[in-house]
Amino acid sequence: MMLKSDLVNVLVTKRGVTQKQAEATIETIFEAMKEALVRGENIEIRGLGAFHVKHYPGYQGRNPKTGEVIPVKPKRGLLFRAGKELKDRVNRPEDAAAGGTTTPSDGNQ
Repeated sequence: MMLKSDLVNVLVTKRGVTQKQAEATIETIFEAMKEALVRGENIEIRGLGAFHVKHYPGYQGRNPKTGEVIPVKPKRGLLFRAGKELKDRVNRPEDAAAGGTTTPSDGNQ
């Protein structure tokens, strides 16, 4: 698992910036992304993927215990769709072996 602090360390190591500069850069990027998603905007990052805001309409739900009809308010959800380049890199056998992950089974167990 990669954490925000790991991204900061990558910036410090690969770009030679200070820890404070790296933290500020990462925080600025993430804050801009969060603000855009809150406004309902989609984000597309070439080579990585796209974040989409999906709108779910309200509907009439039902309490499973009592059977009572309950109105469910409209809401928004977030989806991430990986780009083709990222999918291809994740699924390369040599990359999976280097990362220590195993290949999925073919279902013959």
